[in-house]
Amino acid sequence: MNKSTLALAVAVGVLAQQAGAAGFIEDSKATLGLRNFYINTDNRDGTADPSRNEEWGQGFDLRFISGYTQGTVGFGIDAIGLLGVRLDSGGGTNGASPATATNYGSYGGTVFPSKSNGEAVDNFSSLGLTAKAKISQTELKLGTLQPKLPVIVTNDGRLLPQTFQGGQITSNEIKDLTLVGGQIEHAKGRNSSNNEELSIVGANGRTAAGRDSNKFYYGGGDYKITKDLTAQYYYGNLEDFYKQHFLGLVHNWAIGPGVLKSDLRYFNSRDDGANGHDANYFTSGNYNAPNGKGKVDNNLYSGLFLYTVAGHTFGGGYQISNGSSDFPYLNQGDGASAYLTTDMQIQKFARAGERTWQARYSYDFAKVGVPGLTAGVVYLKGDEIDTVNARSGELANGASEWERDLTLAYVVQEGPLKNLGFMWKNAMWRTDLPNTRSQDENRLIVSYSIPLL
Repeated sequence: MNKSTLALAVAVGVLAQQAGAAGFIEDSKATLGLRNFYINTDNRDGTADPSRNEEWGQGFDLRFISGYTQGTVGFGIDAIGLLGVRLDSGGGTNGASPATATNYGSYGGTVFPSKSNGEAVDNFSSLGLTAKAKISQTELKLGTLQPKLPVIVTNDGRLLPQTFQGGQITSNEIKDLTLVGGQIEHAKGRNSSNNEELSIVGANGRTAAGRDSNKFYYGGGDYKITKDLTAQYYYGNLEDFYKQHFLGLVHNWAIGPGVLKSDLRYFNSRDDGANGHDANYFTSGNYNAPNGKGKVDNNLYSGLFLYTVAGHTFGGGYQISNGSSDFPYLNQGDGASAYLTTDMQIQKFARAGERTWQARYSYDFAKVGVPGLTAGVVYLKGDEIDTVNARSGELANGASEWERDLTLAYVVQEGPLKNLGFMWKNAMWRTDLPNTRSQDENRLIVSYSIPLL
């Protein structure tokens, strides 16, 4: 039994004796989230399989969040139960690759885990428990976590969300300052029931050469300098892969009838341990090698500016990804998110050398008497990509890509179907990167949340 499991078992034992204490039950909440999710991805401009990925399923997300027992140190426990039921996998177009003599096969398809032959499973499920303790304004959590921080972001872009296993402490003892620190050991992908060790692009291949780590350390904080200005610093270290520093500044400025939000971000990422010398730990990027891989070496700068007035939001931004490697982030090969202003429906626009500009517009129809209805569009263009053609080893510098995302959503505001949500997400991605197929993608999502406690 590892340390995390033992500690969690002890905490659950303590809670079993104190569950009747005032606060633990009275402050508890339970909700059942329902999500019906359909995705269709059309791979264009090429012949490499597959030409189309399509899946449809129903997800159930049951969450229990307890209060705390009384006393100087309060104890509690949270739980998350996830179930995904397959409704259709497009007659074999789930996007999964089967296992072979030299390849373990993909973690799963677009939405569902897959069998060894690549077929989608009928359903998948998981249960996550989190023991927690609180003293004053400091909280410790141990077990299943879903952090959303600049150096580690939980992905929720499919039927069920990603989860992590580890421990985290959060402190708000000092006014206007939030401090966070933790360690992650495993991740459960959005299309999996299993906890896997951690890795990055380039090293996460499902072969004997694939490499991973069970130690990701992170820490940092947010300081509210004024009511409109927040400064951030965070550090992340995936052992044997990379070390990453993040600096951020967010400012809101009332200009005329609206508000201008400025979001400035900087990441400095360098190699750690084996990534500096062992080819099996290398990541993707612009390297003069047959496979286009090397050690982590990236500086990423970005700025996003949004002006909101009378229901309209106009935005523009620019991002620079300098260095020999692509931007590194936790990625086990089963879907991941990164804290980037360019993390879009299909791509992230953070390849080595890439310069990306973006324009945005969204509208909240509540301003014209239709509360709950929103629409938005984002366009990004990235160029000067430095990369390597993995097939021939020839440099393909100066490549480009663009993406256009549309989102239309409506949430029922009142009545027996209050909180019932509908969303359509459409994306187009085009690129001249070598041996890469452009994509069109549609997602249809119906969601509903039922309070139980």
